[in-house]
Amino acid sequence: MSAVHIITDSCANFLHLPPDPRVTVVPNRLVIGNRTLREGIDISHEEAVKLIARSKNPPRVIPPTEADYTRVYNQALNDHQGVVSIHASREIYASWYNARKASQPLAAHSPVAVIDSQAVCTAQGMLVENAVRLLDQETSFEAMVRRVRSSIERIYAIYYTETTEFLFHSRILNPSHGILGAMLGIKPFLSLENGIITPIEKVRSRSQAVDRLVEFSIEFENIEQAVIVQSRSAPTETTRMLQERLSVEFPGRDFPVTVVAASMAALIGPEVYGLVILESEDTANGIP
Repeated sequence: MSAVHIITDSCANFLHLPPDPRVTVVPNRLVIGNRTLREGIDISHEEAVKLIARSKNPPRVIPPTEADYTRVYNQALNDHQGVVSIHASREIYASWYNARKASQPLAAHSPVAVIDSQAVCTAQGMLVENAVRLLDQETSFEAMVRRVRSSIERIYAIYYTETTEFLFHSRILNPSHGILGAMLGIKPFLSLENGIITPIEKVRSRSQAVDRLVEFSIEFENIEQAVIVQSRSAPTETTRMLQERLSVEFPGRDFPVTVVAASMAALIGPEVYGLVILESEDTANGIP
């Protein structure tokens, strides 16, 4: 499957994927204050999150355009027989729609599969990393696409955010609920499911947030990969507490830390803790 090239957008945040000639990441444009920056090129996720935290207003995220994808697809198909294109949830950003439009004129002579990851940030990155592993396993384009699509149902994510301002701006949270929560000192918990970020409950402190993240993790019998998401690269006291609790529940398992994608922080805020889990393929298929 070396003849297949993988394309994604910069909403995807990677833990283990080094620069790979088989993968192209098309950047979003971040409008933060009076600056427009290409996510992951002009500015790293961590630097962007710091800028977002200092900005007076939530940033705008401008997904790659149809023309951007047309250019990238044509470049990829000059050297590859097909493209698997994996994008941020269509419920959140327009990247998938723009990629699909760009792919349609090419469909007659080249296989291009445009996939809605139903995710953003680390969950989307996990799907791309899984697709890279499949490049060396699958024998046909169609089989690879089926495996990538089936992986979507095995990825779960939950987030805790310190602020509600960004949730108002992105219309994830009703302003009246947010005002009440702020008055009571309550912070929202969010799930990413079926491509939609949804408030599911509220907590009053970070220690309660850690409790809830641990409770979320133990719902899974067989975890293939689990990643802690936070606002900076160095582990915080909260992160270390979470890692310690998780090590008790899952002896011998590593729980690495990654920085939240800037395009995710633009939606839910720069002060974030989260847990993203990839369930084992055998467990998802009902095999103990």
